[in-house]
Amino acid sequence: VFPEMALALWKNLFKTTKKRILQQRRLSLYNGAHGYEEELIKKKLQQFSGGSINLSKENNGIGILTLNNPKLMNAFTGTMMVELQERVTELENWKDGKGLIIHGAGNTFCSGSDLNAVKEISNSQDGMNMCMFMQNTLTRLMRLPLITVALVQGKAFGGGAELTTACDFRLMTPGSEIRFVHKHMGLVPGWGGAARLVRIVGSGAALQLLGAAARVDPERALSLGLAEDTLPSADESTAIGEARAWLSQYTDGPATVIRAVKKAVTAGRELPLEAALRTEKDIFGTVWGGPANLQALVRRPKHK
Repeated sequence: VFPEMALALWKNLFKTTKKRILQQRRLSLYNGAHGYEEELIKKKLQQFSGGSINLSKENNGIGILTLNNPKLMNAFTGTMMVELQERVTELENWKDGKGLIIHGAGNTFCSGSDLNAVKEISNSQDGMNMCMFMQNTLTRLMRLPLITVALVQGKAFGGGAELTTACDFRLMTPGSEIRFVHKHMGLVPGWGGAARLVRIVGSGAALQLLGAAARVDPERALSLGLAEDTLPSADESTAIGEARAWLSQYTDGPATVIRAVKKAVTAGRELPLEAALRTEKDIFGTVWGGPANLQALVRRPKHK
């Protein structure tokens, strides 16, 4: 009787909590009250074409997101910004997903924004709308119930560096570098990179990296806590395989459990303590008495 009751309770709690968390995750940072006009900026961005954002979803629950504009070191064109939003929506709807690797085509990560597009939307309102558009997208990326890794090969500059901070982890390859070059463009990060960088490395280190537009090689990134590991290979396909193997230590296991872990951590990071505790309780209810929990009880694993 207990397993049947527990399973019914689990299903009910899972449905309710899943709906609430999905609504929270998709909640836009900005709306009309902030002067944000999403459809207007999307139309403007779509005028600047080139490159693509490609997503492949593997049967083992690992997604590979590729920034594909190698002629411009994978710089974001307007259409790529719009496509990134579309791919994030696709990932939000991927119920079996557990992990995501983001990388750039042609052995480099991303050089930021395509300057041709930047010049054309240089007026203040368009710039602010683009900023809000990308902050919305990268915040949704950060809140995905997937464990995400930025695989940094070659250069991650400007907006590319900002994108790495929206991932849970960063892996670097030999000879790669992360660099927040915004100062040299007369700018500060606008895609949320500064706020996220402070949370990753602390305010002092963030001020150094932003204020000096410093080159961060794998050794320095490891010492700062900006990167988790340096992979052995700089070759694109080999490095992706190594990133898959590295990620598997966190994604081995049932999707329901992996996704619940990420949701609990997201709540702990973003919510005040009492709200985070209540959310953790709700997430706990979605896995307690669930299939993975009941199977584990049958196995009676011994932890040593």
